[in-house]
Amino acid sequence: MKNIALLGSTGSIGKNTLEVVRNNPDKLRIISLTAGKNWKLLAEQAREFKPKYVAIADTKYENELKSALADTNTIVKSGEEAVIEAVTINGVDTVLAAIVGAAGLNPAWEAINQKHLICLANKETLVVAGELVMNAVKKNNIKLVPVDSEHSAIFQCLQGASKTPLHRIIITASGGPFRTLPKDDLNKVTVEQALKHPNWNMGGKITIDSATLMNKGLEVIEAHWLFDATYEQIDIVVHPQSLIHSLVEFSDGSVIGQLGWPDMKLPIQYALTWPERWNPPLPKFDLIKAGTMSFFEPRYDDFPCLKIAFNAGKEGGIMPCVMNAANEIAVRAFMQKKIGFMQIPEVISNTIDSFKNEPIVSIDQLITLDAESRLKAEELIDRL
Repeated sequence: MKNIALLGSTGSIGKNTLEVVRNNPDKLRIISLTAGKNWKLLAEQAREFKPKYVAIADTKYENELKSALADTNTIVKSGEEAVIEAVTINGVDTVLAAIVGAAGLNPAWEAINQKHLICLANKETLVVAGELVMNAVKKNNIKLVPVDSEHSAIFQCLQGASKTPLHRIIITASGGPFRTLPKDDLNKVTVEQALKHPNWNMGGKITIDSATLMNKGLEVIEAHWLFDATYEQIDIVVHPQSLIHSLVEFSDGSVIGQLGWPDMKLPIQYALTWPERWNPPLPKFDLIKAGTMSFFEPRYDDFPCLKIAFNAGKEGGIMPCVMNAANEIAVRAFMQKKIGFMQIPEVISNTIDSFKNEPIVSIDQLITLDAESRLKAEELIDRL
């Protein structure tokens, strides 16, 4: 029995995780749940899964959540510290970290220090603090298993290959909703168009990141830390059908890939059950039904977020943290219709240029830097 603290239970990853738990009640149990603002759904989830503890990050919803669960034995708290506390509840041995953005860093860090199994769906944790996080994982002798479909695919391809030299990682990208849109038209795209992903059903921020290709840039940095690969060993290939989730090339030229339908339940279940494999949470993959698969080079010049992320990763130090914070602010501003689609990379690039690089020494340093970077990005947006 895995006893799970689910961080970010009301988002798309969280809801899919609960579906996996629902299908395996004899093997998976929810001990604690957290959410950002959606107290109504969090209350519904708590009534079904009966956790010991729930936390809502936004304190103004604490009373509503407490009222909704007043007739249960579930402990209800609110605030950022309460979210962190969710990983410390007695009985928790597995943490599925699905909070979107840098807000997921502190809870994931505490989970590592608690020496739990970490199932990581929050890519920003490694983007912002990859060196610190991976060093802490090694120091505490715990396992960090990726949940992102691309990194799960790479992780699966590498099973049993520890003595085989890794030559290259190939991360696939759908290309997003604007894969074939002419460059001149990218300035005109709307929020509504950007939120219509062709293959995946994801939250708003991640869907916009997919449209700008920043999502792939974040995944490159995450892969660098997860798999100890240089940036020169990581390639991006646009694969519009999203059926091959990523591939690994070994030193002899052999290429191994992981295929499956574009649905997050499979990588979520694999992370929770590794190294075992349980009954499939989806219809079995069928090559005939899958049909044609195609592949293209990314349009680096037309989607500059990808280059920005590669460069920030290579520069290292605080630059990925600055980039991530600026991206979160720029995406929010775009979704609020304060800036245009192509102003997202402009804000990120100008924010990065406002900081001088320095080494990362602590989580507290990164939290301060994250706040400073957000203020700078907001200042730049106000000038546009």
